[in-house]
Amino acid sequence: QVFSHHCPFLMGPIECLTDVVTPDTDIQVTLSIFELASAAGIPCEIDPALVNVLAGSKTDGSSPEEDYKVACLLLVFVAVSLPLLASDPASIYNTETDGYNNNIHCLAKAIIHVSAALFTVHNKNIETHLKEFLLVRAAQG
Repeated sequence: QVFSHHCPFLMGPIECLTDVVTPDTDIQVTLSIFELASAAGIPCEIDPALVNVLAGSKTDGSSPEEDYKVACLLLVFVAVSLPLLASDPASIYNTETDGYNNNIHCLAKAIIHVSAALFTVHNKNIETHLKEFLLVRAAQG
């Protein structure tokens, strides 16, 4: 906010760039814009630093299809594990800390950001995979 107040001529164009990013925008262009916006302190849908780390951590012997399957299986694992996490005694709200002892209140944001980064690395539709995640979670009852 301070930066926007003191340098609106610099922040205005960056904010305009983030507004024109659509799901149809080339992924490299999107990541470049989000990297610029993140450096300026503007929150982004996809964390470019996380994407770079995940892209650089690919194992040497595995194929891209195998890595993609592992990413999908990770989401299935999280969806199936949610009831176990919810029934954990540490998942009770603590008024002293204004949160949960096991930080389960951060889980939704973590799922969204990690999923967005993982499926950006694999050049897949993030929204579709998150909808599938919700369908798997709903099927569990």
